[in-house]
Amino acid sequence: MQPGSRPPARPARAVAVLLAAVLSLAAAPAAAAEEASASGSVPLRVATYNIHAGAGEDQVFDLDRTAAALRGLRADVIGLQEVDVHWGDRSAFADEARALAGRLRMRVFFAPIYDLDPAVEDGERRQYGVAVLSRHPVLYAENHEITRLSTQTPDPVPAPAPGFAEVVIRVKGVPTHVYTTHLDYRADPSIRAAQVDDMLEVLAADRGPRILVGDFNAEASAPELAPLWHTLRDAAPDAGPTYPAIEPEKRIDLITVSHGVAVTGARVPETDASDHRPVVADLRLPRKGR
Repeated sequence: MQPGSRPPARPARAVAVLLAAVLSLAAAPAAAAEEASASGSVPLRVATYNIHAGAGEDQVFDLDRTAAALRGLRADVIGLQEVDVHWGDRSAFADEARALAGRLRMRVFFAPIYDLDPAVEDGERRQYGVAVLSRHPVLYAENHEITRLSTQTPDPVPAPAPGFAEVVIRVKGVPTHVYTTHLDYRADPSIRAAQVDDMLEVLAADRGPRILVGDFNAEASAPELAPLWHTLRDAAPDAGPTYPAIEPEKRIDLITVSHGVAVTGARVPETDASDHRPVVADLRLPRKGR
């Protein structure tokens, strides 16, 4: 794939652009019809899924099962969290980002949170992070830094770290920003609050339709997420809880959209391919961004 030109530089913290990590494959037809409606809007089906490194609720690693669950969403673009790339035994040292893209015949951008030395001499680097799968052309991709509290070092302190993925896709001529995130899981909301501020700084530099998805490790009503709702809105408030996958109690996996993006439907499919359930939303993008 030959990516387009980079948008103007932004002041927000960001890791170097990683367009080389965007894998272009022959994409299957988009799930939504390509024809725009009479109003001039463009359909897009979006999903988010924490894949638990390819292990189901039964703790068994089965990437084919993960791929089947993703395929069943029939989504045009999917944000993934807890993605292993040569990470370790738990996921058979697989490159899950490329493997899932290959199975689904989608493009992929992988944004590592952690990038560690190989487990063995001459091995691949061990990476863990988030990813975006897309059936639409990817014009631009970037791995942004947000505040994190590392799980890989003793006595961590809050510090900027990568793993907030942004891609710009072209949907029937409409450039659309899609971001996927995985926020801090700890009971203390202060890190998530800082992460929300950091993400909003990135989003503020962009124009046109914006879609932020991910595992927020907090429900939409949580105080630390409140600043999001000045810029975005919840696309699936009534779709149902997402965690845990068996008898879910909390809705912590969210799809959010900028003003001007219409939501025509949303659901939380039932599956035990991860310890989370995915969320799917059918959107219509305005042809003229706001």
